[in-house]
Amino acid sequence: MSTQHHDSPARHAHSLMIGALGVVFGDIGTSPLYAVKESLAAAGHGTATPADVFGIISMIFWSLVVVITIKYVVFIMRADNKGEGGIMALTALALRSPYATPRWRIMIHFLGICGLALFFGDGVITPAISVLSAVEGLELATPLLNPVVVPLALGILLGLFLFQHQGTEGVGALFGPVMMVWFLILAVLGIYGILKNPQILLAVDPRFAIQFFVIHQGQAFVVLGAVFLSVTGAEALYADMGHFGCHPIRQAWLLVVFPALVLNYFGQGGLILQDPEAVKNPFYLLAPAWGLYPLVGLATAATVIASQAVITGAFSASRQAMQLGFLPRMAVIHTSEQEEGQIYVPTINWILLTAVLILVMGFRSSSSLAAAYGIAVTGAMAIDSTLAFGLVLPIMLHWNLWVTLGATFFFLFFDVVFFAANALKIPEGGWFPLLLGTVIFLLMSTWKKGTEITRQTIAEHEIPLAPFLRQFAGNPVPKTQGIGIYLSTQANMTPRPLVQNLQHHWIIHENVVILSIQFMDTPCLEVGQRVTEEDLGNGFHRVLLRFGFAETPDIPLALRQSHLFADWSNVDETSFFLGRAIFFASKSHKGCPLWRIRLFLWMQRNATSAVSWFHLPPHRVVEMGARVVL
Repeated sequence: MSTQHHDSPARHAHSLMIGALGVVFGDIGTSPLYAVKESLAAAGHGTATPADVFGIISMIFWSLVVVITIKYVVFIMRADNKGEGGIMALTALALRSPYATPRWRIMIHFLGICGLALFFGDGVITPAISVLSAVEGLELATPLLNPVVVPLALGILLGLFLFQHQGTEGVGALFGPVMMVWFLILAVLGIYGILKNPQILLAVDPRFAIQFFVIHQGQAFVVLGAVFLSVTGAEALYADMGHFGCHPIRQAWLLVVFPALVLNYFGQGGLILQDPEAVKNPFYLLAPAWGLYPLVGLATAATVIASQAVITGAFSASRQAMQLGFLPRMAVIHTSEQEEGQIYVPTINWILLTAVLILVMGFRSSSSLAAAYGIAVTGAMAIDSTLAFGLVLPIMLHWNLWVTLGATFFFLFFDVVFFAANALKIPEGGWFPLLLGTVIFLLMSTWKKGTEITRQTIAEHEIPLAPFLRQFAGNPVPKTQGIGIYLSTQANMTPRPLVQNLQHHWIIHENVVILSIQFMDTPCLEVGQRVTEEDLGNGFHRVLLRFGFAETPDIPLALRQSHLFADWSNVDETSFFLGRAIFFASKSHKGCPLWRIRLFLWMQRNATSAVSWFHLPPHRVVEMGARVVL
C-alpha cells in the first residue's frame, strides 16, 4: 500500500516530464535541423575547415550551457508568478518590485509590450522555418522532389492552423511520446556521427570558440548570428511553467533534451570532419540511406509539434494581454472541458496563418528564413534579462546591489552580442519580424493609451456614487422584483446605465448591484479572493469581482461565490445593464495624435462585446447607449 502511495507522485512527475517534452522543447528540439548547416554556411568558406567545425560546435555547446542551462533553467525559472512564467507574468512581477518607481513603471510597461510584440514575431517564423527545414530533407532523396517542398510545407501549415478550432486535447497525448522518440533518434544519430571522428569531443573546450573569434573577427560575428539558431525556443521553458511546473521542465532539459542536443550537434561536427561535403545538410546525412524517408517523416511530426506549441503559446499570451489591458477583447473559445489553459483565439489564429503563409511563399527555403530568425528572439531574451535580473530576482533571492549589477550585465552582455550579430541579418530578412513586432507594438500601445483616455473622458461625466445614493433615503423610487446588475468601470462612481434608467423609467429593481471587474497581476486567485461585497442600504449593493490574468472572466459563475447570489437559482430573475458608448474622435490628446485616436476607435469597434467576453446570458442583457467625444 505504501509503495503505491510513493509511486503515484513519481508517475505523475514522469508524465509531466514527458508532456513537457512535447510542448516545451519542440522549438529548440528541432534546431539541429538547420543550426549547424546555417552556421557553417555563414562562415563563407565554401568548404568546412576543421577549425571552423571545432569553433562552431564549441560556440553552440557553450551557448546551450550559458543561455539555456544557467540563465533560464537555473535562474529565470525561479521568477515565477504563482507558478506562471512568460513575459506577461514577468512584467506583472516587475511592476510589484519595490524598485518599480513611477518612472520605472512606465519603462516596465514599455518593455512588457515590446517583449510580447517580439514574442509574436518569433511565433510567426518558428512554424515556417521548422516545417520547411523538415520537408527539405526530401531534396536529398532526389532533386526531382525539389518542386514539391514549398507546396507540401504550405499544405502542412494550412492543415495545422485549420485544425486549431478542434483543440489539441486529442493529439496532445501523442506529443510527448513522439518528441521522446525524436530526442532518442537525435542522440543515436549523434553517437553515430561522433564515432566517425571522436576528436570532435574536444570542442567542449571553449578555447576553440575563442580562437575562432580571434582568427575570423568580423566574420565570426556573422557566424554568431547563425549559432544563435541553436538556442531559439529558450523562452518556451519559462513561458510554459504554468502548464507543467518548474521541476518537470528542468528534469526534461537536464536528463533528456540537453544530452540529446549536445550529442547530435557533436555528431554533425564529427560527420563533417570526416566528410566536408556533408556540410550541405549534415543532419539528414547522419542517417543511413534507408532511414532518410522515416527521418523526414519524424522530423516533420516534430516540427508540427514545435509549431503547435508556439501557436498555443500565442493564444495564451493573447488572453493574458487582453486581461491586463494591452489588447482589445477578442473571442476566446475553450477547447477542453478539463483544461482551463486549452483555448482557441480565432483572430490570432488567422493573423498567424496569413503571416506564416506569406513567409513561406516569400522566402521559399529554411536557409533564406534563417536570416529572418533570431532578431525577435534575442530582443525578447534581453527584455527577460533586464526584468528578471534587474528587478525580480534580486528581491526573491535577496541579492545585494553588486550581485544584481553583476548578474544583469553578465547575461545582458550575451543577449546584446547575440542581438547585434542578428542585427546584421536585418537587410536579408530580419526586417520582417521587426516590422511585424513594430505593428503589434503600435496596436498594443495604442490600445493601452486609448483605454486610459477613454476612462478619463467617461469619468469626467460620471456622478460619485455616495451622493447619488443619499437621494434615495428620503425619496423612495418605485421598485420591481428581481436583481438589476449594473457594470461599472469604477466602484465609487455611479454607472451611466443606472442614471439613464432612472431618467427614462423612474423605476429600479428591488436589489441593485453595482458590479466592478478587476483583473489582477497574478495568474490565478486563491479561494476567498474572488468576491468583495458591501451592502450600501436601500436595496443597493456593491460587488467587486477579481480575476487573474490567466482565468476566464465568467461573471455568472463568479457571482455564485457572493452571499447575495448564494441562492441564485433562476438567472431569468436578473437583468444585466451595460453601457454601450459610441465614441467619436474630435482632437488630439496629450501624447496621442488624432490618427492614433482613430486607430484606437477602429480597434474598439471591432472588439468582442462585453456580453460574450463576460459570458453573460444575452437574453438578460440591456445595453444603454451614449455618445462620447474623445
